Amino acid sequence: MTVEFVSRPDVTRADAGLVKASTWDVGTPERGRLTVEAIRAAWGTRRWPHPGLLSYSVYTGEDGGTLFHYSQWTGEESYREFVRDGRVARNAEIDAAVPGIERLGLHTYELYRSSSPGGREPGCVVVVDVEFDGADKARQRDWVDGVFEALGTDPAPAPGGLAGHFHVSTDGTRVLNYAEWESAQAHIDALAAPGNGIGSRTPQWERVQSYPGIAGGGVRRYTPALSLRPGEGG
Repeated sequence: MTVEFVSRPDVTRADAGLVKASTWDVGTPERGRLTVEAIRAAWGTRRWPHPGLLSYSVYTGEDGGTLFHYSQWTGEESYREFVRDGRVARNAEIDAAVPGIERLGLHTYELYRSSSPGGREPGCVVVVDVEFDGADKARQRDWVDGVFEALGTDPAPAPGGLAGHFHVSTDGTRVLNYAEWESAQAHIDALAAPGNGIGSRTPQWERVQSYPGIAGGGVRRYTPALSLRPGEGG
């Protein structure tokens, strides 16, 4: 299969059994730009590595020195086969172009709920990480369900938010919200509005924000940089 460059992944596609998400620390905006170009070259000059890889996307962090990676897979076995047979040469080429990349925190997720199927092109992707103090798959889903209740009852929802795609980690310890926004400024304005974070001052949002067992997490804004999927060529 050939490689096709697209504007963004189809986050809600039904055949994506797993998502792999990670960050790379490349240090500076210039090294970030060079790393994206090295990824483009390493992937674009080779055939698509595995039919079980459905998409691979890279996003540039607001600081310019962090890259977020989001890939969709049919299942874990496909990913393991890619690691065994297709990852080393690509990473070696990227590392030769930009030495010293620090690869951080690879986690495996399943898409649980989306607030919208998408539509308009996002100018910004906000990645919200939530980490719990232990493995509990029911708790992951209960927290996400609480977010949806808060969104649905918010009297003044933030303008500029296009979609939220909530993923639960397969080990039961994390939630990742891949949130699409019109722009970074729209997200900044939403955080500056009355309330604690995104959302009005309501009991539903209070329950989300004070949910027991949350041990950590973070919010980072990214700009879409590169998205790939298998092409139709043989």
